[in-house]
Amino acid sequence: MTKRKAAILGSSGMIGQRFAHMLHGHPYFEVVAYCASDRSEGKRLSEVWKLTETQLDDDIGQQVIRATDVGSLVGDGVEVVFSGLPSDVAGSIEDELAEQGTAVFSNASAHRTDQDTPILIPEINYGHLEALDAQKKRRRKGGFIVTNANCSVTGLALGLKPLIDSFGFADVHVATYQALSGAGYPGVPSVDVLGNILPHISKEEEKMNSEGRKILGSYENGGFVDSAVNILASCTRVNVRDGHLEAVFIRDKNMPDAEEIASALNGFVSKPQELALPSAPVKPIVVRAEPDRPQPLLDSFAGTPERARGMAVTIGRIRAEADSLRFFLLVHNTIRGGAGGSVLNAELAHREGVL
Repeated sequence: MTKRKAAILGSSGMIGQRFAHMLHGHPYFEVVAYCASDRSEGKRLSEVWKLTETQLDDDIGQQVIRATDVGSLVGDGVEVVFSGLPSDVAGSIEDELAEQGTAVFSNASAHRTDQDTPILIPEINYGHLEALDAQKKRRRKGGFIVTNANCSVTGLALGLKPLIDSFGFADVHVATYQALSGAGYPGVPSVDVLGNILPHISKEEEKMNSEGRKILGSYENGGFVDSAVNILASCTRVNVRDGHLEAVFIRDKNMPDAEEIASALNGFVSKPQELALPSAPVKPIVVRAEPDRPQPLLDSFAGTPERARGMAVTIGRIRAEADSLRFFLLVHNTIRGGAGGSVLNAELAHREGVL
């Protein structure tokens, strides 16, 4: 099978480097351009590599970073772009690429509220790809943008999907304990977070509700219809490198017991598993029975096969009472909640004939 030519934007950042690692040797895509800002242009990836826990393949390390130039990428025949750009600069560049006929899979928030742009989590709302028909029509050369979700929403939405489908839950409260890598690099100053917890992340709590409702909703008659679920969030930044831990609280007058909840979560599979997409975890939700799990150090990289490491959400400490449910949920924020989410989106688009 001929691979599609791909480029990575923001290659010097943490999400860009997750893209580089996850796309190395990919069966569908061949990365032909690693792009970043002017200050990184001309450097090799090995000179700016930040993922110290991830072995850098020599082939990747020797790649030379290019300037982010839309005309050059189009001229080189790049069909698919994976964007790890900061949101404040992503919008116009991603738009320009889509106008030139490129398929853009973005980790940035710049286009998540667009009326014809899906916030895609393939296990949940693969049908939202239908929105791209309208988006392609308004673009000059038929390109499009697909975004992934906010890193905290991704894990929560995956955990909620089988519970909403099985039990109709709509009233959700969540407290998040979010890793430092979610703030990018260099991120939060060490003097602020060492021995401390920061109880505010700008716009995070609002995103969890607005993005969650769009993701868990439907696409009907040419428009997105929000889910009835209401997500009330309190978000904190904690002194953990990777892995967002979330304490979830759900109220319902007809609460099933903990075994029914665990069974619904454990048995959940969807389109990516049916298609055996390369980055899809065999089990998108891993349920742990131990009283002290999940933990970021132990569970952030959950997911099999090897290409799907970090793509599974882990849920534990399930406690169900007469009218309430409590559990802890863990998602790897820069893999499933970041680059891996966009890679899986591109794999689905490829298999569904959208590209």
